[in-house]
Amino acid sequence: MQVAKNSVVTLEYTVKDPDGNLIDEGSTPLVYLHGGYGGIFDRIEEEIHGKSVGDRVEVKLQPEDAFGEYDAALVIVEPRNLFPDNIEMGTQFERGDEDDRLYTITDIADDKVVVDGNHPLAGIALIFSCAIADVRPGTAEEISHGHVHGAHGHHH
Repeated sequence: MQVAKNSVVTLEYTVKDPDGNLIDEGSTPLVYLHGGYGGIFDRIEEEIHGKSVGDRVEVKLQPEDAFGEYDAALVIVEPRNLFPDNIEMGTQFERGDEDDRLYTITDIADDKVVVDGNHPLAGIALIFSCAIADVRPGTAEEISHGHVHGAHGHHH
């Protein structure tokens, strides 16, 4: 079976930066519903379309094709007294604003905390290498919900 709209695709993959540094070793296969459901980056989906089990694909993603450009406006310095006493570097939270963006604490000083709303991989080109491990038709329920169910998928 070839990868087509509404097929469930299982990928064995790795992600590296342009210098060859490993970003994600892909210890768990990536399973997604193919066909514009947002389960994988669009450029990868385009390259995998029409491929079959065993085919290998390598896609270089520019920042705009992956986690976006780094936006300095998303780095905010907040007063320390707005945070609990037990905060730590790397703590992530939502600010409760309308975009549900995840912020990461990147620095803690005596009276200030620096929070960054950029994805940790924003501004970085990525090289996504994968092998198509499995392709099956999506079930009617998966297609109506827009995501994979069961193992490696969404559980209701």
